[in-house]
Amino acid sequence: MAEANDVHISQAVPTEAFLTEAWDRVRRRLRAELGEDVFSSWFARVELGGIADGVAYLTVPTRFLKSWLEAHYAERLRVNCTAELPAPNGLVLSVRQVSREAAPMPGASSVLPVRQAARPGSAAVEMRFAGAPQPAVGSEAPGERDLVDACGTSLDRRMNFESFITGKSNQLAFAAAERIAAAPAGSAPYNPLYIHAGVGLGKTHLLQAIAQEARNGGKRVAYFTADRFMYGFVAALKSQTALAFKEKLRGIDLLVVDDVQFIQGKSIQQEFGHTINALIDAGKQIVVAGDRLANDLEALDERIRSRLGGGLVVEVGDLDETLRAKILTSRLATLQAAHANFQVNPEVVTYVARVVATNGRDLDGAANRLLAHATLSGQPVTMETAEAAIRDLVRTREPRRVKIEDIQKLVATRYNVSRADILSERRTAAVVKPRQIAMYLSKALTPRSLPEIGRRFGGRDHTTVLHAVRKIEKQITEDRSLHDEVDLLKRMLQE
Repeated sequence: MAEANDVHISQAVPTEAFLTEAWDRVRRRLRAELGEDVFSSWFARVELGGIADGVAYLTVPTRFLKSWLEAHYAERLRVNCTAELPAPNGLVLSVRQVSREAAPMPGASSVLPVRQAARPGSAAVEMRFAGAPQPAVGSEAPGERDLVDACGTSLDRRMNFESFITGKSNQLAFAAAERIAAAPAGSAPYNPLYIHAGVGLGKTHLLQAIAQEARNGGKRVAYFTADRFMYGFVAALKSQTALAFKEKLRGIDLLVVDDVQFIQGKSIQQEFGHTINALIDAGKQIVVAGDRLANDLEALDERIRSRLGGGLVVEVGDLDETLRAKILTSRLATLQAAHANFQVNPEVVTYVARVVATNGRDLDGAANRLLAHATLSGQPVTMETAEAAIRDLVRTREPRRVKIEDIQKLVATRYNVSRADILSERRTAAVVKPRQIAMYLSKALTPRSLPEIGRRFGGRDHTTVLHAVRKIEKQITEDRSLHDEVDLLKRMLQE
């Protein structure tokens, strides 16, 4: 939702020619900053899908490229896009659907597609609702990925309850997921169930397991990622089938939505909220996953956050060493089944599980590195070779994610004021200084835009945030004690 000073951007819709030129400028900036080799490898196939509600929608051809850009170049993309495009609220990166007409982005009336890959007569999004597994569509071959969800994207057969490894950090979430999947149609044991976890901790695995188990039991299930929900709704608007879309969606037994934090656009969020309310009122089960507590989902409408927080909220915590060892042992067993000569002794497993302490995806990476070393060198995996193979995983652990609320609370405590004071209109020196420091830290330690930071500080204008950031930047270069104080706050927030 845009600030007042951003409204003219969404109302005065930019032309296709303007967006094309602006996107070309973004590409030139990236090429100049990163060099031709890096640009050609990672950015040449990134395309601008359109602009909606102040958000730039970028697409890439593969999931791997999307994951790589998010992990290594997210901030670089955000900075260059917001500098050249009318997108003050940031950007969304998604995978293109090459086998179907390019789906439009949220806010159909204000989106100008820059590059079209449409085929005459093709459907933008195929909506399928069924109680039993269906064969895959498109070019995907039948096999492990031959279940199709309500949006036409496939569920992964491997992500089932049998393959989910439990430990102290995920036992409650697993038990709730099993209970919901096994419940008869029309029964909603926990409604809604909201699962939140960081990257690579298993929330998507649980959601896919719920969807598959419930569908195998004969229930009508719709499984969405956030971007597919947006695509489906906007495609229905453009094809004038929105009513049928809503009716189908509200006629299911179980709605499963992953990565809810990425749902963008006022109209999309309103429809999502209406759908949740209608299904809950009808006694239908809702399961939603996000990357943080519902109340911390800053971009979501407050009514949606309240609904999600009003059900059973379960956190999937960090993997402890015992659980990491079990996960790694399982991954290695799968690889050993396909490579008879690949063996890893228990001491190496214990070592890797101890030092790779981030998430399940990094454990997958560690297992693959050990396999690559063994198969390429022809040598057995020893402690020394394991240390060399996983060195980058040990060195590049993700820093702690800092939230604006955490910054506000810490600064308020440090300066003996309340968080309400920082968010208020009070202009006394005792409040203004910590407020400006908190704004500066929010810009320095989070990926949030200036308008978004302003909203989180009592609905202030982005120019107020910019003034605070520049003022603190200047003061910490002139005042050593303030420099040390701000540096201490940064370390406390990142530990």
